[in-house]
Amino acid sequence: MTLSRDKLPRAGGLIVLLALAIAFPWLFSNPAVTNYGVFAMIFVTVASAWNLFSGYSGYISLGHAVFYGSGAYVMGVAAKAWHLEGTAVFELLPLCALAGAVIAVPFGLVALRVRRHTFIVVTIAVFFIFQLMAFNFSFTGGSSGLSSPFLSWTQASFNLSFYDIALACAVGTIVISWLIRRSTFGLRLRAIRDDEDRARGLGVKTMRVKLSAFVISGALTSLIGAVWFYYETQVQPQTGFDPLFDLTVVLMAFLGGYGSVAGPVLGALLIEPGTLWLNSQPQLSGIAEIVLGAVFLAVVLFVPRGIIPAGGEWITKLRTRGKPAVVPAVAMTKESVPAGTPGGEK
Repeated sequence: MTLSRDKLPRAGGLIVLLALAIAFPWLFSNPAVTNYGVFAMIFVTVASAWNLFSGYSGYISLGHAVFYGSGAYVMGVAAKAWHLEGTAVFELLPLCALAGAVIAVPFGLVALRVRRHTFIVVTIAVFFIFQLMAFNFSFTGGSSGLSSPFLSWTQASFNLSFYDIALACAVGTIVISWLIRRSTFGLRLRAIRDDEDRARGLGVKTMRVKLSAFVISGALTSLIGAVWFYYETQVQPQTGFDPLFDLTVVLMAFLGGYGSVAGPVLGALLIEPGTLWLNSQPQLSGIAEIVLGAVFLAVVLFVPRGIIPAGGEWITKLRTRGKPAVVPAVAMTKESVPAGTPGGEK
C-alpha cells in the first residue's frame, strides 16, 4: 500500500505527534507536568469517544458523564466486592467497558427515539437520574463516594504508568474513530447527520446505526472513566457525574473541529491543560469556568466549524490565491480545429 503525495505530510505529522506523545513523560519527568499529560490523554479519549457518536451522527449528547461516572463506580464496587488490589484491578477494565455498553442500550433506546434538540434534553435528564442514584444508593457510598484500592507503585512511576495507560486508551479510541469514519457504517452516520429522513428513505436503518455508535461511544467513555477513578483514587457523585464534564467535552470537540477525527484531539490538548493550569493558580480561583464559557461563546461566533476545518479552508485559499477558479478555455484557431469539422480544413 502506497501513500499519495498529498497524504505523505499528514502521515508524517501523525508519526511525529505519536513520537512526541510517547516521549512526553521522559522529556518532562516533573510529576506536576506529567499530571497534565495524564489528564490530557484521558480527555483526548473522552472527546474522541463523544465525537464518534455525536460528531458523526449530529446528535449532541450532554449525558456522557453517565458513562464516565458509571465506569468509575463499577470499578470501585467490583474491586471492593472481589477484594482486588494493585495491578489486578486493571483486569476490571473490560468489565467497565461492558457496563458502559449495557447502560447505553436502554439509554439509547429511550433517548434516540426523539430528534436532535429533544435528545439533548433527554440526555440531561438521564444524567441527573444517575447522579441522584449515586448520592442515594448504599453500595456507591452515598455523598462520601468510593475510594480506590491500594496501588503499590512508587511515587516516581505512578504518573508515568498511568500516562502510558491513558495514552494507549487515547490511541485506541482515535484509531476506532478513524476506522468508523472511513467505513460504510461511518458513511451512514454522516448521512443521518446531514438528513435523517432522506437517509431512512435510502434504506439506512437509522435507529440501529445510531444505537450502535452510542453503545461504542459509551463503552469507550466508561473504560476511561475507570482509569480516571484509579488515578484520582476516589470518586464522588459530584465528580463522577459532573455537569461541567459534558460541557467541557462538547467545547473540546467544537473548538478543534466537530465531526472530524483530529478536531476533538486538538480541542482536548488545548482545553484540559489550560483548565488545570487555571485551577492551580490561587489568584485565579474560580475563573476557569468563566474562561470556558467565554471560549465556547467565541468558538460559536467566530469559528463555528472548529480550528482544523477553518484552518484547512484558510490554507486552501492561500494555495489557490491568484489562480482562476475556472480554467479558461483555450481559444481554438483555424489550424487547431480537426479536419472534417465545420470551420476546419477539408
